[in-house]
Amino acid sequence: MPLAPWNQTGASEFILLGLSEKPEHEPVLFSLFLCMYLVTVVGNLLIVLAIGWDSHLHTPMYFFLANLSWVDLCLATNTVPKMLAGIRTGSKSISYPCCLTQMYFFHFFGIMDSVLLAVMAYDRFVAICHPLHYAAIMSPQLCGLLVGGPWLFSGLISLTHILLMARLAFCGDNRLPHYFCDLTPLLRLSCSDTSVNKLFVLAVAAMVIATPFVCILASYARILAAIMEVPSAGGRKKAFSTCSSHLSVVALFYGTTIGVYLCPSSVRTAVKEKASAVMYTAVTPMLNPFIYSLRNRDLQGALRRLSRGKVASSS
Repeated sequence: MPLAPWNQTGASEFILLGLSEKPEHEPVLFSLFLCMYLVTVVGNLLIVLAIGWDSHLHTPMYFFLANLSWVDLCLATNTVPKMLAGIRTGSKSISYPCCLTQMYFFHFFGIMDSVLLAVMAYDRFVAICHPLHYAAIMSPQLCGLLVGGPWLFSGLISLTHILLMARLAFCGDNRLPHYFCDLTPLLRLSCSDTSVNKLFVLAVAAMVIATPFVCILASYARILAAIMEVPSAGGRKKAFSTCSSHLSVVALFYGTTIGVYLCPSSVRTAVKEKASAVMYTAVTPMLNPFIYSLRNRDLQGALRRLSRGKVASSS
């Protein structure tokens, strides 16, 4: 594809090169990601509907899980359908405003994912380490604040990313070696000074990736100490089982995001970035419903009642 000389004001689009530049790979990629996306939509919607449908699940833990499922669904919807449409139609272009919009929502829902995982770790910490005070601590007001605050915070941080990106000029190659408009590949295409953007990326990564991750580790250190004090093996197993699903999701999410945003740029490549992006935009949102429902009997029961159209009464 020929290069188009352009700048911020005169150009109108980027060219998304996708996951593979070989046409023979596209039918396989289309089928694979279409199936993954459909599973993601159905799985996360079922989690949200089951929690809203069954009053037995109207607790802080499931309130946070419903929000996480909704955020995962939105995160996948922000990137995967555009990629599928590009493969299907052969059009790899994305307009400059649409690119910034996609980048805004990618960061918005990505930040929400990270903060919600930390909030869920705090919820498990209170439930296991302070069970007698759980209802008093995790009040509806605090739960609303723990979810509403991150929505506002994510919006402000994502908007700042967009405003900083909008000041840059792009005067060379407009081909983006990615399947969606991500921040790091875009910065590489700019012919402006991107030092402010890169500093802000590091600051945000410390705030929304490193800080929540450290909080999760601190919460689980306290949880592990509390579990080890439980006298019976059955009690320890039951306590740990309430955290195992969340720990699996944390490992999936942070294992990829830390590699992309906190590792030195010298060890990152376009292939590694795309592979990591696939993990946290497509694979993790698809697996989360299975991880949370696999060993959760209450959620399994709610899903069965939902499939039968039975509403669980609050009594």
